[in-house]
Amino acid sequence: MTPQPHIRRLDRDLVNRIAAGEVIERPASVVKELAENAIDAGATRIEVVIAAGGVSLIRVTDDGRGIPRDELPLAIERHCTSKLGGGLDRIATLGFRGEALAAIGAAARLAITSHAEGASEAWALTVTAGKIAEPAPAALNRGTRVEVRDLFFATPARLKFLKSERAEATAVVDVVRRLALAHPEVHVTLAGAGRSTFDYPARTGESALAERIGQVLGRDFTGNAFRLDAEREGVRLTGLAGLPTHHRANGLGQFFFVNGRPLKDRQLLGALRGAYADVMKPGRFPVAALYIAIDPADVDVNVHPAKADVRFRDPGLVRGLIVGSIRDAIAGGSPRSSTGATSATVDAFRRPGATSLGSRPARPMTPARPHYAQGATGLAEAAAAAYAFAPPSGEVAESAPVPDPAEQPLGAARAQLHDAYIVAQTATGLVIVDQHAAHERIVYEKLKAARAANGRPPSQILLVPDVVELPADAVAMLAERAGELAELGLVLEPFGPQAIAVSETPALLGHVDSAGLVRDLADEIAEWDGTAALAEQLDRVASTMACHGSIRAGRRMKPDEMNALLRQMESTPNASQCNHGRPTYIELGLNDIERLFGRR
Repeated sequence: MTPQPHIRRLDRDLVNRIAAGEVIERPASVVKELAENAIDAGATRIEVVIAAGGVSLIRVTDDGRGIPRDELPLAIERHCTSKLGGGLDRIATLGFRGEALAAIGAAARLAITSHAEGASEAWALTVTAGKIAEPAPAALNRGTRVEVRDLFFATPARLKFLKSERAEATAVVDVVRRLALAHPEVHVTLAGAGRSTFDYPARTGESALAERIGQVLGRDFTGNAFRLDAEREGVRLTGLAGLPTHHRANGLGQFFFVNGRPLKDRQLLGALRGAYADVMKPGRFPVAALYIAIDPADVDVNVHPAKADVRFRDPGLVRGLIVGSIRDAIAGGSPRSSTGATSATVDAFRRPGATSLGSRPARPMTPARPHYAQGATGLAEAAAAAYAFAPPSGEVAESAPVPDPAEQPLGAARAQLHDAYIVAQTATGLVIVDQHAAHERIVYEKLKAARAANGRPPSQILLVPDVVELPADAVAMLAERAGELAELGLVLEPFGPQAIAVSETPALLGHVDSAGLVRDLADEIAEWDGTAALAEQLDRVASTMACHGSIRAGRRMKPDEMNALLRQMESTPNASQCNHGRPTYIELGLNDIERLFGRR
């Protein structure tokens, strides 16, 4: 019989090594902990140096208040800290656990040199795999320097799970960038991460935050973003959020900060995703740097040793602030295209042998009609006369007359290309509009607005119901959702086991292909997420309906219809992108056009 093992107390070194696995996951974790200590110490300058991805060396130097000689031994003891004066209910510092230095000292060779404020000299203390030496005099003018060598040499199990030097260095760069974004008032540098040296000088004043974001994320982002500054019930949101048409293939361009603490919090990621759900192409990720200021008593940062997650007392308030602020900013601004799309357009024109803006060959042009046809339309006097301003009419002519369309943001229509794209002249250049994508967004927003105002959009009764044949499971699924569909003006009911009868369609859609619409809706509903709110599900249905009720590519438009479409775009929320997140227009300024001809 196997004897029952006795419970015993683990020795301190083993406890510290176990704790090190939670606090210090990789070199980037060390940099984060040491840099946060420097911020808490009041540093205005932080210098980070690494070698071999941070495995062989990490050196963090700051000009903060320093550590007195008699407190150096305490600094590397677990659960010793100077940062919990207000208790766990109101944590206002980045660090508070008192675990980082002890964990680092247990897993590596650690040397701390510090010149405390008011002290006559600096002192150094070394720790090797948990073994602490006596403090000794050292040379340092001000602040603290922490050197970590041979990381994880005392815990080989952790060492073998590290990635390549390049991958570890990249993770360190990410930590330093987030630190720099969180604290624009601090001068931050990083050396040893490949061939690049990162230097972010301190910024102060009202524009400090925007300037630091530009330093770290570049002008490409700041030129394609809108500024946020909103407050709700004591919670303030500031920062920059990218245009819906300025996106990335991954989430690496998303940065969140709560009271100066960089986070990778799932709640905040979900809120950002929700804010762009209605305007961004599936599979793409928005770019944003969002800063939340909140009473420390209303947020719990004591969730995980890595301190990357938080818990809000009122998560719905924070989510609503993020989603509402971003959606209001997108909807409230005038149509605005991404500069990236403009650059791509110019590059496509300049590419040798390029025949079209896309990878597909252009469709053959149909014979030109007088006044408003293809190609050279607008050059002759008679053709130009057709584009003189006239009161809007036709399918999309609902906007009030505008005295001078050319002075409006999207200008005056000058041509229609390939029965799909409108070319308009603006005061500063020209825009090319995808007529279907633009009208799709207009119809979609009208459907949503009508539902919000009246409970459901007006519908049109069909003289003879359209009968659409479908598989039995699709019929059952649509019948189950008939009530929700009726809220959008689409009335249908089963017509036998394998058919649906459509008796009413939304009036905003005009004449619509009922069969195509119902089949697409069946596919859409089949993919509904059971956890999604009803309003979100209805928006998806409205988006599908709008696609079927919009001007199609291949439909030739009259000049007044084109101008009416441009005016409606200017007054429609989110008009810069269609329901699927694609841009509705591309803008070329005169500078861009002159580049095409070598004038610049």
